[in-house]
Amino acid sequence: MAGYEKYRQYGAALKELLSMPTSPLALKLLKTEEEMPPGAVRPKKDLQVHYSLCQVFALARREDRTFAMFREDHWCWAPLIAFGLVEFHEEHESYPVVSRYLGIADEEAAKKFLQNFPRLEYGKYAGMVVGPLTKVNYEPDIVLIYTDSYQLKKLLLAVKSKRGELVRSTFDAIDSCVYSTIPVLKNGEFRITFPDPGDIERALAEDGEIIFSLPKGRLDEIISGLEFLSAIGMGRWQRAEKIEPDHPRPPFYRELFRIWGLDVGDES
Repeated sequence: MAGYEKYRQYGAALKELLSMPTSPLALKLLKTEEEMPPGAVRPKKDLQVHYSLCQVFALARREDRTFAMFREDHWCWAPLIAFGLVEFHEEHESYPVVSRYLGIADEEAAKKFLQNFPRLEYGKYAGMVVGPLTKVNYEPDIVLIYTDSYQLKKLLLAVKSKRGELVRSTFDAIDSCVYSTIPVLKNGEFRITFPDPGDIERALAEDGEIIFSLPKGRLDEIISGLEFLSAIGMGRWQRAEKIEPDHPRPPFYRELFRIWGLDVGDES
């Protein structure tokens, strides 16, 4: 498949298989400004504004716009530190400022937390580009999917269907732009992240949305898993109108109950 068309097709397949109202996001790290793809908007240079990264995520997935974010474009501290765009260490004057506002009462616990904060090497990258996977004109490093709980369950089943594995994540209530990206960039694993308060207050995230992140190399695996589930009729659920005892069950339930000597129920 030529060029970036395969990634656009991945994006279209995800939207169809998950019935997504917005596009999956394609994020690529940039080592230099010259690597910026054609058509990407630089907020400060092109629009004379700044955006928080969560806002760029929202504009990309909701309006199909592509943005290049360098250090001068950001309006939030967390991605500047996490993507290695600013100097940050215990001896730096910015360190105690961040430490005070983490919401961690104990000073030593706050320092330990910062030591483990997900980060890329300082100065290794100049920025990043973020846009809709369905219209991508660059090769992404990772993909972010804003899901509801129904769509997330289908993704989790897709992961399990291919490798017999479960998705493991750790959770924080803030800094979703960091936790949905940096760990995946570093370890190449799937990850689940809850949109943080800033994502809700400034970037229009819905209360029930959840972010599912994956490296580009596992896109085919996810889509293959979703297609498999669709083929066998799994991943379609209909909400009950009331709670019924002795509800209808698949045949293998009855087979197991028969083996265990339990009530099988009406098989008609």
